[in-house]
Amino acid sequence: MSNTSNFRQAMTEARGQSLIGPNVIANALPFVGGGLVLTAVGSYGGLGVLKTNPGIFMTTFWVALIAEFVLFFVARGIAEKGNNSVALPLLATYSLLSGYTLSGIIYVALSTQGVGMQGIGIAALGCGVTFVAARQIGSNLSDQDGMALTKTIYLGIMALVVVLVGQLLLSLFGVYTPTWLDIAISGIGVFLFAGAAVVDFYILPRTYRDEQYLPAALSMYLTYINLFIFILRLLILLSGGGRD
Repeated sequence: MSNTSNFRQAMTEARGQSLIGPNVIANALPFVGGGLVLTAVGSYGGLGVLKTNPGIFMTTFWVALIAEFVLFFVARGIAEKGNNSVALPLLATYSLLSGYTLSGIIYVALSTQGVGMQGIGIAALGCGVTFVAARQIGSNLSDQDGMALTKTIYLGIMALVVVLVGQLLLSLFGVYTPTWLDIAISGIGVFLFAGAAVVDFYILPRTYRDEQYLPAALSMYLTYINLFIFILRLLILLSGGGRD
């Protein structure tokens, strides 16, 4: 959920501005695709660890997660300063680590009857279709509608983060939310990150110059990954699978 901070900064910078990077989306998309390929490689590695040595997976998961958060802030700061040659390998490493931490929910999906590889493909395809539609919608929003949608999605994601953190804390004490509530939370997550995809195509050209394609790519990458997670989580729950 690291892109909540992106929303806050982007709203501040984009308010009242015309396009400052009309080509930044086109410049960023190849790097989004490259990041997703590296994420798939990282997920494959995580699945390998789960299969051959599951006892060490949780330890390596937490190490990867902490490193992922650190890299996010470091790489984003460097990328926003325009130092792409330094930021690019950091973001590549971030994508690999992100894939490794995703391997847990992918493993659950593969183990859930009715989801499997088909469900993972559906989640990935759903993200792709969403981004195609979001580009058309977000690129044609008026400033008034764009800023209103940005504020709404930002507040919604912040509320979602609070709920998920609350779920995590309660689960540590053995208190779990009912399945129907989990399904509702996942459905809301899908809706919010689909909205975030629209927001990306509206706000990024108003926030970043054409040469600042790496931070723009990072924002879109985060939206895609979070949307993928919530679609997959929803499919798992609807199929009767366990919590991720």
